[in-house]
Amino acid sequence: MSRRYLVARVGDFSMRLPRRGLIATLGIALAALAGAFAMLLIGDYPMSPAQVFGSLLGVGEDALASYFVTELRLPRAITALAVGAALGLSGGIFQSISNNPLGSPDVIGFTTGSATGALIAIIVIGGGPATTASGALIGGFATAIVVYLLAWRQGLTGTRLVLVGIGTAAVLSGLNSLLITRASLDAAQTAAQWLAGSLNASTSVEAWLVTGCLGVLVPSALVLGRPLRMLTFGDDIAIGAGVATERVRLWLVVIGVCLVSVATAAAGPIAFVALAAPQLAARLSRAEIGLGSSALMGAFLVVASDIVAQRLFAPTQLPVGVVTGALGGIYLIWLLAMQWRRRTA
Repeated sequence: MSRRYLVARVGDFSMRLPRRGLIATLGIALAALAGAFAMLLIGDYPMSPAQVFGSLLGVGEDALASYFVTELRLPRAITALAVGAALGLSGGIFQSISNNPLGSPDVIGFTTGSATGALIAIIVIGGGPATTASGALIGGFATAIVVYLLAWRQGLTGTRLVLVGIGTAAVLSGLNSLLITRASLDAAQTAAQWLAGSLNASTSVEAWLVTGCLGVLVPSALVLGRPLRMLTFGDDIAIGAGVATERVRLWLVVIGVCLVSVATAAAGPIAFVALAAPQLAARLSRAEIGLGSSALMGAFLVVASDIVAQRLFAPTQLPVGVVTGALGGIYLIWLLAMQWRRRTA
């Protein structure tokens, strides 16, 4: 037993931590940070680690290197980490609420709803980046309200949430296609670029937006981590343990929608990260879905995918959403095949 768990003690407080889960979480965190540092090194203007550290510390002698690091690459790397963490954490929340590996914002319509709001801002209103981001936030929340109300039947179950969300996503996807086909050529091109999900235009504004929101939303989610774990055992057990199930579920939905809406507002709809991150982290740690490990895995996936998007066809840069979509499609096929095997076994 002692080999499988580590015990952390602070005064009279102690916590038992699974050794494999802790090692896996630390490994994912280090991989994400290493990937972010690699984003500072590589590009059309390659730099050495010494140049990067000098630029970050403000003691670099190469003004051009300092510009590339602090003004271009650092905001992009921070945005990639923050957007990935937001998507991974949101996926962990919704998969735990629904008790279903398909219960992610990509599948149940929240990402599509954010995209609908952004498309209305781009095509109908004709606003700039701030209006587009606001539209994505409003669209995500409006979709969440609709899905929640339609799925509510004297309570909320994971199966109803997923089924109603899939139907809502299909309707909104059709609406998005209609908006693009009815738009002017310039507006349609802008919308198509945004829908691809890209970090190419990331600035310090997006970096501060997402990291600031994470500073509020991550602690809120972690506070509800224990009640969320109780919900995975069923409402009867959770109620017996003193959990206000519907109130906790509602707050978790609000936090999850905020996370995915902010991420979509900053970088566009980056597909499949919220779906894959919690499951990959859980398989590495051989444990149930953890919110912290899901967030870290999401950060790693976006960082790694963006490196591939930058260098695969360099100097042409692909949108990161193209890479995550391709890899996520393969993952989804594998996940569905595994689910089918379990049911037929």
